[in-house]
Amino acid sequence: MTQPAIGDAFGEMIRDAYAVHNGVGRRPLAGGRYPRPVIEVIEREDGLINGAPAAHYLSEPDEWRSFDHRAVSLCRGRALDIGVGAGRIAIELQRRGIAVTGLDTSAGAIEVSRDRGLRDTVLATVDEFSRASVRYDTFLLLGNNLGLLESAERAPVFLAALARLAAPGARIVAQGADPYGTTDPLHVSYHESNRARGRLGGQLRLRLRYRELATDWFDYLNCSVSELKSLLAGTSWRLKSIDEQDRPYYVAVMEYIG
Repeated sequence: MTQPAIGDAFGEMIRDAYAVHNGVGRRPLAGGRYPRPVIEVIEREDGLINGAPAAHYLSEPDEWRSFDHRAVSLCRGRALDIGVGAGRIAIELQRRGIAVTGLDTSAGAIEVSRDRGLRDTVLATVDEFSRASVRYDTFLLLGNNLGLLESAERAPVFLAALARLAAPGARIVAQGADPYGTTDPLHVSYHESNRARGRLGGQLRLRLRYRELATDWFDYLNCSVSELKSLLAGTSWRLKSIDEQDRPYYVAVMEYIG
């Protein structure tokens, strides 16, 4: 079977979703005439395939889930939106007069977020950007982007990079999901397989596929609140609060302690 080319699959998907949303530019067409829904396809290392419409990356505040609104209300000072995507959170913060930088590793995502009006963007990894001289008061990991901690091994490195960018009293506002409430045997067996390999149960090995492209394989972490507390031990961050009103989703606030 032919393997997909490795490239900016996320960026290509976001570009097409934006074109369908606007009705302008290149759009995938059904029968050469009608716009085809743009679907995000996620492949897990064990062969599990999931898909969802990509339009949610372009959603306006009236379409957000309630925990998004509560998370955004916790933003203060200068903000760094990590994994900005198409800019749905950062653009709303900008509308509110908050100084916000959108950071992403996808050139296509940065292009779309800028086309949508986001003024300050950075195409880089967190590690690369951590050498910058700017300091932030709020780091945002929304849209389940607490998963960018990746693993127990990677989390301290990621958190140290944020600490280098942190102003005194800075906070991380992150949305995560506890993976362990499921009874789906495909997920339960995957958690068990992870633990047998010495990994956290909710550590995912994924790649995104869109049309002829795929991303490289990457790790993405769904963790419980107790696991998050353990990951913060020995870092420059401590858990301040947890909002679990929409279980299994939660919003965690972590404070910089230097």
